[in-house]
Amino acid sequence: MSRARLNIFIEPEHAKRLSQLAVHKGVSKSAVIAAALASFLSPDGGDQREAAIAKRLDRLSRQFDRLERDQNVLIETLALYVRYFLTVSIPVPEAQQEAARAQGRARFAQFVEQLGRHLQRGRSLVREVHEEIELEAASTHAGQGEPEEAVDGPAV
Repeated sequence: MSRARLNIFIEPEHAKRLSQLAVHKGVSKSAVIAAALASFLSPDGGDQREAAIAKRLDRLSRQFDRLERDQNVLIETLALYVRYFLTVSIPVPEAQQEAARAQGRARFAQFVEQLGRHLQRGRSLVREVHEEIELEAASTHAGQGEPEEAVDGPAV
């Protein structure tokens, strides 16, 4: 089999990596380049590679969309809680500040324990919220009327 001789110029870093790969594989640099070129020029090799990359990008895009959706739920949840808390909280008199702080610490410890149990069971509040939203949307589309508006907190 005859072969054509080519003189090519490549980046020094590529030349270094080519030499390392050839030594590692125990083949000549020409053999590595010939295999890479055959793979690149193969009619299905490039298509398979592009299809694999496209599939991976699609999966990453879906994951990013879910992260963005979950982040929006968390931001809205926090915003609603802060609005509600600021709406219903009354200032604590100076004489009762220490008792209020102690009660706050105890309530926070209880919250952390409950959160830990929730996470250990593998439950996700965000997932539950999305399921609830999907159920409401399905019931609305099924002709059961408009869903009720959420209460933002008591009017002051």
